[in-house]
Amino acid sequence: MTIASLRTIALLVVIVGAFAGPAIGQVPDSTAADSVEVVEDVVVADTADAAVISAAEAVDEEERGHLGWLSLLPALLAIVLALAFRQVVVSLFAGVWVGAWIVTGSFWGLFTGMARTIDTYVLAALADSDHAAIIIFSLMIGGVVGIIQKNGGTAGIVGAVTKWASTGRRGQLATAVLGVAIFFDDYANTLIVGGTMRPITDRLKISREKLAYIVDSTAAPVASLALVTTWIGYEVGLIGEATSKIPGFSESAYSIFLNSIVYSFYPILALFFVFAVTITRRDFGPMLKAERRSRTTGQLFDPDSQISTVEAESAALEPPADKPHRLVNAAIPILTLIVVVLGGLYATGRASVIGDGMTEWSLADIVRNADSYKAMMWGSFASVLVAIVMTLGQRILTLTQAVEAWYAGVRSMLLAIIILLLAWSLSNVNEALGTAEYLVALLSDTVSPGFLPAIVFILAAATAFATGSSWGTMGILMPLVIPLAWGVLDASGTHSMAEHAHIVYSSVAVVLAGAVWGDHCSPISDTTILSSLASGCDHVDHVRTQLPYAMVVGIVALLLGTLPTAFGLPWWVSIVGGVAVLFGIIRFVGQPVEEAEVA
Repeated sequence: MTIASLRTIALLVVIVGAFAGPAIGQVPDSTAADSVEVVEDVVVADTADAAVISAAEAVDEEERGHLGWLSLLPALLAIVLALAFRQVVVSLFAGVWVGAWIVTGSFWGLFTGMARTIDTYVLAALADSDHAAIIIFSLMIGGVVGIIQKNGGTAGIVGAVTKWASTGRRGQLATAVLGVAIFFDDYANTLIVGGTMRPITDRLKISREKLAYIVDSTAAPVASLALVTTWIGYEVGLIGEATSKIPGFSESAYSIFLNSIVYSFYPILALFFVFAVTITRRDFGPMLKAERRSRTTGQLFDPDSQISTVEAESAALEPPADKPHRLVNAAIPILTLIVVVLGGLYATGRASVIGDGMTEWSLADIVRNADSYKAMMWGSFASVLVAIVMTLGQRILTLTQAVEAWYAGVRSMLLAIIILLLAWSLSNVNEALGTAEYLVALLSDTVSPGFLPAIVFILAAATAFATGSSWGTMGILMPLVIPLAWGVLDASGTHSMAEHAHIVYSSVAVVLAGAVWGDHCSPISDTTILSSLASGCDHVDHVRTQLPYAMVVGIVALLLGTLPTAFGLPWWVSIVGGVAVLFGIIRFVGQPVEEAEVA
């Protein structure tokens, strides 16, 4: 980091101290005061366990206030620093540090906030069992990618796909199709597709920015739309919890989800736009510049970019030249991952419904009650075992070489894990400060039923952008939005589910759709971070090139989808209109990218 950068950060700290110092203690209501007091308990905790418990209590507090604009400051600081200095780790750490400082309620908390960043927020993020499961899953996926790269499995995929994907268009199309095919989880999708397709897209001189865009813009959208995914079980559970508190509301949670899919305009249009960009071979904005650089000069990423350790590990994972490169050595471990994860979802969901005493249940009940984190860990570990056994059985590698390849793959995920931990820590800080509550308060005035879905869509996007978490956004907003939609209909005298069901369905859909949109735009989103790391792309470059595409799709989804359907336009008309407009944009605004000469 340059001296100028350090001076800028120092200036920001002074400004924050000048404005925040006097205001920190001015908590607007007693609820917010309670929130700060709970977190302040963490400061005096004597042990790491006490710190974790106190932080968890602060996060789990159901009714929290907010600190006004200060609630937004840590997230905004992290975003600004990441975009300005291209240092994601430093930016996230600064955001957590400033947030911890604000929580202490004192200007001198600038110093104690540094300690709280590590012993409270990072520790709590790491100690969370769900986060630990994602870390284990990510490390195992990195390990299996390392093994199948070393045993020639990846080279086998490259050889097979290259026979068809002989051009940039086909290479991008193959990546997009694979991104849709691995629908059951966005983390698995991102890591598998990015790691598997990177050698193919590199050979075809497709920029890393374009690879990261295709990976990111298929992973979360398809996971949010498919009927059986780790996302849907979580969302259906939130819907069921919210509707259970509404007297006289009888429709099942899964039925509400199914009916809401057609109103999920952003995920639907985002998937369409990926294929439109791919098939037309047209781009615009920073992505056009990146693609032309890659095709004409062969530079897959900006020379000034900071590429993750994935790049450094590539040389160590070159397969033996005297051994066959078989596609089956990659296909079977990946298929094992998919089958075991799906089987794990069914097994854990079935055990849960039986344990709850249910005598009859549906697939929706099983998915809703499944433990997706266990299933993901089982699948990734089984995939590693299968990859090692196949490698040893064919005598491609020795046991030592196989373990070293696994470790090299795990090591390539280290930076991703660090960034994820800091992103989760920032999310904990945001919860302690009431960031989401402040955003809700800004838009909680009297709302017309027709404008409610649009407002919720924007609110969900803003929350996901500021917090970097789609799931966190859903968890915060879904319990609020469904009763709000029902209440708005009641207040306006249109409390009829038969006549105005589309308002409720659309309000449910836009929580998820807005969360995905905000995630795609946010540099602190975990899925966006994983997409960058898995694709070997500089994270800031990925955000910078994807942002114009995400904004275009989001605005079209809002103006042609969410708004008009709330006022009665049929959903299918909105989808057709959105598709037509997006195709027109890429056709007439986008500029062609010539194919590169491939040796």
